[in-house]
Amino acid sequence: MKILSARQIREADAYTIAHEPVDSLRLMERAAAACAQWLMDTYRGTARPFYIFCGPGNNGGDGLVIARLLADEGFNVQAWLVAQGDPSPDNLANQARVPFLQTIHEPGEFPRMEAPGVIVDALFGTGLNRPLEGWTAAIVHQINGQRGRHDIVAIDMPSGLMADKSTIGNPCIHARYTLTFEYWKLALLLPENGAFAGETVLVPIGLHPAYTAAVQTEYHLTDMEMVRTIYRPRDPFAHKGTYGHALLVAGSYGKMGAAVLSAKAVMRAGAGLLTVHVPDCGYGIMQTAFPEAMCETEEQATFSAHFDEPFRLRRAPEYDVIGIGPGTGTEPATAKALERLLGLWQGPMVLDADALNILSKWPSLLQLLPKHCLLTPHPKEFERLFGATGNHFERLELLRAKAAELEQYILLKGRFTAMACPDGSVFFNPTGNPGMATAGSGDVLTGILTGLLAQGYAPKAALILGAWLHGKAGDLAAAVSPEAMIASDIIGHLANAYAEIQQ
Repeated sequence: MKILSARQIREADAYTIAHEPVDSLRLMERAAAACAQWLMDTYRGTARPFYIFCGPGNNGGDGLVIARLLADEGFNVQAWLVAQGDPSPDNLANQARVPFLQTIHEPGEFPRMEAPGVIVDALFGTGLNRPLEGWTAAIVHQINGQRGRHDIVAIDMPSGLMADKSTIGNPCIHARYTLTFEYWKLALLLPENGAFAGETVLVPIGLHPAYTAAVQTEYHLTDMEMVRTIYRPRDPFAHKGTYGHALLVAGSYGKMGAAVLSAKAVMRAGAGLLTVHVPDCGYGIMQTAFPEAMCETEEQATFSAHFDEPFRLRRAPEYDVIGIGPGTGTEPATAKALERLLGLWQGPMVLDADALNILSKWPSLLQLLPKHCLLTPHPKEFERLFGATGNHFERLELLRAKAAELEQYILLKGRFTAMACPDGSVFFNPTGNPGMATAGSGDVLTGILTGLLAQGYAPKAALILGAWLHGKAGDLAAAVSPEAMIASDIIGHLANAYAEIQQ
């Protein structure tokens, strides 16, 4: 699914008006009707009144239509026009159709809303391109002061939130729900805006599909259609060699759990064969905890607590991919071993956790990476690798720039995990939940990605499919209790995640 800029969304509206054909007033009616239906479905039977605040532009026009439609269905509705600036023609046309509309001329006229209800924010939408100020900002603060007693539902965008720019420090509605039209907006996917948008609901309004098909954008949201296009069903005549031989370099004293979790995920993702390279201290643990994996240790007689040998890649032709980092530690000897490994291996590779921490300590190693590796940092690891930024829009641009500069695929973990590709495109993953914020979850993702690369998926395909599977398995695991989730639960639900693709 494409993610469009505010300019492109205006173009999509104009294209629909020109080619459907439909005039702008009827398109507003269509969008508002979809929102009104959601509101009726969600709050029917609650007897809660609706308090609708409308701005002077077309977002306010949507609010006016919503007010009329809800009133026509017998709901208790009050509506106010925040009179700042000249109204748009479609807004003005709809004012006349709401006989109970009241006007607010200054903050002191903010209404008393006695009964707990639903505040509908239709002040400003996607077209906003500068921070709110003056008494309009004061109205936003007053609406936010009603949280707790009233649900706040934003139409298209929370007022004050700009679609393509950072809103940090600016007045903005704090919504419980945001009903956004047709396309996701970039701002709704970034962590700095989570408190503003609340739960985002995508509302189709019938914009012309020809525009969507033709428009170019760097940003995309993974959807089921994309996932099913990437997924490759198993060949009934295949054998274990068909699905690749992965090498996983993981574990150290006290951190063998990371190696076990990652190894299990490699195989659950579908790899045919797995060899796990561990220090001597982990041999018995791995062989006992996960007998499906082959296991090898350092080529030395003394006890080893961490990875400090290049293991000579004596069976290099047998491996299709290497995953490295879960629980390895960052000892200088381990860093040296990673350097030697990078001098020996130029095939597909996944680097996570301590492998990334080593790269941040010794950044010259970044230049030794084979092209098109998968790097999977969480935000702090990303910051250690590439530096801090002032906001999440800047961080997203840095993510894209580093993926292109280094010719690597970089997956930045988060609620909507962002995956930057060397060609400049970015894919956001919608699956996943707060229950996955638990120890070992990242090790599972490393294993899934390694397992997909072993099977011959291209790096971009493995990245998109792997992030989706990881999040979907987490969603299935969280169905009972996100608080009680552990990383093993994600592995346990990978089969069900695959089943959803196959249905």
